[in-house]
Amino acid sequence: MNNSTHNRIKLQDGASVPRIGQGTWFMGEDAANRAEEIAALRLGVELGMNLIDTAEMYGDGRSEELVGEAIRGIRDDVFLVSKVYPYNAGQGPLVRSCEDSLKRLGTDHLDLYLLHWRGNVPLEETVEGMEALVAAGKIKRWGVSNLDTEDMKELLRIPGGEHCAVNQVLYHLGSRGIEHELLAWERSHKIPVMAYSPLAQAGSLRKGLTENETVQDIALKHGVTPLQIMLAWSIRDGDVIAIPKAASRQHVAENAAAAQIRLSDDELWMLDEAFPQPAWRVPLDMI
Repeated sequence: MNNSTHNRIKLQDGASVPRIGQGTWFMGEDAANRAEEIAALRLGVELGMNLIDTAEMYGDGRSEELVGEAIRGIRDDVFLVSKVYPYNAGQGPLVRSCEDSLKRLGTDHLDLYLLHWRGNVPLEETVEGMEALVAAGKIKRWGVSNLDTEDMKELLRIPGGEHCAVNQVLYHLGSRGIEHELLAWERSHKIPVMAYSPLAQAGSLRKGLTENETVQDIALKHGVTPLQIMLAWSIRDGDVIAIPKAASRQHVAENAAAAQIRLSDDELWMLDEAFPQPAWRVPLDMI
């Protein structure tokens, strides 16, 4: 994958991350797939998708352990992201969760640590805890996940809340609710969206997207797969970070190649017609 600035996004502190990274949800849960999953992650780093996203929730830590094995020897080449459960987001539990994640990942710091979703712990306490982890050198920066516009506005009113690096939310061709308000608000505050499940979850929804005639016609024109068109669409504006999961080297290579696809204005219009954004505000979509 071309590592030109066109294919990378700068965070507020100047750090550079690829527009397409690697998600790991459900990875590390089947020993039979372990060798291929590790090989896939390492290939992704080689191809420029050096942002790897995981969470303490994924497989009760098994995903973090898999990632730790995959990045052994190449840690300095990886932008490592993990997430903390909401009920562990208070200051004491937050430190313990972070240290447990670091141990499973085999590293002394995270490049980005996210609140997985909002729970009962006050955001003020979470922000204070995150800032303390930055000061201690355990994380380089922090962010959030699954927060809607009002939550983000509240976050930025908290001292230190302006240091939020990203908001990771569900976003794909069939789930465009963030375009009505949240995406524009985040752009105005220079907080990039990190799109999880940009290819939708496997099942009837993804099948409906990939078998759509418009998606298939555009894919045929570019000589790529429908999933690659969906991924190219998710990063079309140059300021969204997509983190698709790919548990095989073939899919990793396809994801990396999607960064080079340039959809024309006519093609984007056709996709808008086939999958229009909602005309009104809808609750934040989550899976």
